[in-house]
Amino acid sequence: MKLSVGLKVANSLSLTPQLQQAIRLLQLSSLELEQEIQVQLDSNPLLEKVEDENAPESLDSIQQDQQEQELSESLNADHLPDELPVDTDWDDVYTHQSTAMERPGFEEREDNRQGQTSLKEHMLQQVNLLHFSPVDKLIAYCIVDALDDKGYLEAEIEEIIESVQHLLNQMDYEIDVEKDEVLVVLKHIQRLEPVGVGARSLAECLYIQVDSLPVTTVFRREAMLLLHDYELLISNDLNRLIKQTGLNADQLKSAVELLRTLKPYPGLEFEDKESDYQVPDVVVFKKNDTWHVQLNPDVVPKLRINSFYSGMIRRADRSEDNQYLRNQMLEARNFIKSVDERHKTLLKVASCIVRHQREFLEIGAEGMKPLVLREVAEEVELHESTVSRVTTSKFLLTPRGLFELKYFFSSHVGTTTGGEASSTAIRAKIKKLIADENPRKPLSDNIIASMLKEGGIDVARRTVAKYRESLHIPSSSDRKVLI
Repeated sequence: MKLSVGLKVANSLSLTPQLQQAIRLLQLSSLELEQEIQVQLDSNPLLEKVEDENAPESLDSIQQDQQEQELSESLNADHLPDELPVDTDWDDVYTHQSTAMERPGFEEREDNRQGQTSLKEHMLQQVNLLHFSPVDKLIAYCIVDALDDKGYLEAEIEEIIESVQHLLNQMDYEIDVEKDEVLVVLKHIQRLEPVGVGARSLAECLYIQVDSLPVTTVFRREAMLLLHDYELLISNDLNRLIKQTGLNADQLKSAVELLRTLKPYPGLEFEDKESDYQVPDVVVFKKNDTWHVQLNPDVVPKLRINSFYSGMIRRADRSEDNQYLRNQMLEARNFIKSVDERHKTLLKVASCIVRHQREFLEIGAEGMKPLVLREVAEEVELHESTVSRVTTSKFLLTPRGLFELKYFFSSHVGTTTGGEASSTAIRAKIKKLIADENPRKPLSDNIIASMLKEGGIDVARRTVAKYRESLHIPSSSDRKVLI
């Protein structure tokens, strides 16, 4: 082996810390960016947020300024009045000490408000008010514990018996729990509020609710007859249903309307409904027949270098403190530049998307144009991966609602005229056709494909079926309504 020294020329791309930071900020959502900015503000003394100096003054600050001005004028007067204006009240300094004969008009109390009560807590509160024996109350606790979020009983009766028996043995009670005893307790729970909780099937849940209605309720008896033949009702077997129940078509229709007023899942009303609010990053609005795109000012932070600390930096000083300030100022400048580049790139990509999807803003989802990341990347002169990062977890507020930027990208299908149609627009057309169909004669996938072809969109039946399933729309046989 012979050792030698030589030169080699090669192209390579090195990611500097500043470039890595810019790429990382580019893919952050508005909430994540806010958290990252707060971390930088807490760790870097040379970085500060610019407060809005043009914000309207509050009523309290205006009144305070007026009081200070009146006080200043009074003190600068040639003669002093008998009583000078004061800027505080007696009660602001000395608290009111109430005697036994007098109580203050307001007492500070601890906020004991709680959140929304869960289904199981609501049921246990009612169980504790029932006159149950200790064993029956233990059975009721086990039944409530086995309820799911919809209010249905997940466990079998045998499992409830086994759980109760195990708890009794742990408490040294030599009592045998029978199935009839559990069923009696379950029947009491099913009549509590909301009615139907503890049912083991949809048919049983609806039957309990119908049975709890007043006897004078119109079509109550007919509805109970329908629930006895629940399988025929689900399968839309109208002829057999009429034969089994002895009802005519009008009675059948009225009984079904009564069933539709019931709650199929009574436990869902206790579901914790915490809304997941999304803050838009970009706002689109129409002014003078022109669509304008701008960043949401609420999520665009204004950062700057702290002038006090930057003034402490001395050029020729090589001390440790001075070097620390230099490094912090360099990091602050790079961070401000990265945030600014993120906003510029986001606005550039959003403006490009709006130009392509102007028809969507005008008429809705049916006007969506086919668009892919590559087209936007070429137009804004960015890499496709950069556009992908910009459009991830970023939201666009339009007059038609709030949409993620990824929503405006979709595949395309050829048209009979040689053009292209967006898959999102095709889904919207399919949804509209099904919404306008006759429930007694729903449109099949073949008919929908033919209707789309007449409108210039050439799609196969299986494509229509795929789009229909993605919209969670059942088939024509399942959509058919006989009564």
